[in-house]
Amino acid sequence: MQLHELCDSIRATIQTDFDATYRVTAEISSLSAKSGGHCFMELIEKRDDKTSSSKLRSSADIIAKVRATCWANVWSMLSAYFLDATGMQLQPGMQVELDVNVDFHPVYGLSLVVVGVNPEFTLGGLMRQRRETIARLEKEGMMELQPALSLPTLVRRVAVISAADAAGYQDFTDQLRQSGYAFFTQLFPATMQGEAAPFTIMAALDKIYASDTPFDLVVIIRGGGANTDLTCFDDYELCSFCAQFPLPILSGIGHTRDVSILDMVCFQAVKTPTAAAEWLIARYQVQEDKLSQLANLLQLQITRALSDERHHLDLLAKTIELHSPEAIYRMGYSLTLHNGQPVHSVSQLTPGDQVDLVFLDGSAKAQITPA
Repeated sequence: MQLHELCDSIRATIQTDFDATYRVTAEISSLSAKSGGHCFMELIEKRDDKTSSSKLRSSADIIAKVRATCWANVWSMLSAYFLDATGMQLQPGMQVELDVNVDFHPVYGLSLVVVGVNPEFTLGGLMRQRRETIARLEKEGMMELQPALSLPTLVRRVAVISAADAAGYQDFTDQLRQSGYAFFTQLFPATMQGEAAPFTIMAALDKIYASDTPFDLVVIIRGGGANTDLTCFDDYELCSFCAQFPLPILSGIGHTRDVSILDMVCFQAVKTPTAAAEWLIARYQVQEDKLSQLANLLQLQITRALSDERHHLDLLAKTIELHSPEAIYRMGYSLTLHNGQPVHSVSQLTPGDQVDLVFLDGSAKAQITPA
């Protein structure tokens, strides 16, 4: 028997024995699709080991692997249906439930032909995994670590984790620059979606920790959108790593409907990169307002002090005026001088002494006579 004859026999047997459509659950290991074209996948099943993350397991944990194809006419409808139902693209690392037909080709071997997908299975799996992750982080005390950290009054040195070419990053830096405040930012690039995102974000955090710059805050930002898969921010390893990071983390990863687990463990979470910039600017504006209030308060105190001193000076001037020689002269008093010295007592004078009498408008001479 020649090889092609054996392959034809295998194909005929498979077509006979596996002529139905089967519903299978698997993980998408790889996926390649072009617009308007066919989609080629590799589906795998891993050993059920809840003691470690599926993303960290080795190839030895794979217990089944098979190629799968979704032809262009089906793929265009199936991918759009899944996206509309879940808000996510089908992608590697995702657990899926697929309707498949079994196929065998004499050259390409065994494969599955995908004819349907159950988005509810993927959503249910993600929600179950999300609940388990939150419960685990709460049990380990991870939710309280970041909120317990403190920030300086003015956050000036900011480490930014984002895709370098992301519009959200540009919006963030533009907003800070236009504020006029003295922010210093440094970008630590990372992949912000998909299976690789958690590991590249953690690598960026490691670089920030090793940096010579004494950063005040880390900002993790990514623009959102209905068609974007942001489930990577629910990854346990990433969230645990962020929770234990020694610097406060501000997240602005573009969620418009839900809160990611990363948002829950961070020091502060906002909706968008622009909102993250506004949060930082607002801290400066609060301090600027306080300084303005203090300046106004100081000006008021100075005005009051000057007014009080002016009133005091006015009182002193009136007192001096009331006790001046001129005021005494105007009351009818005069000054008596003997030999140029003021006479304070009659005992200073004897009959015949010549004295000078000083009045407001002039002076006169007199002689003392016996009383």
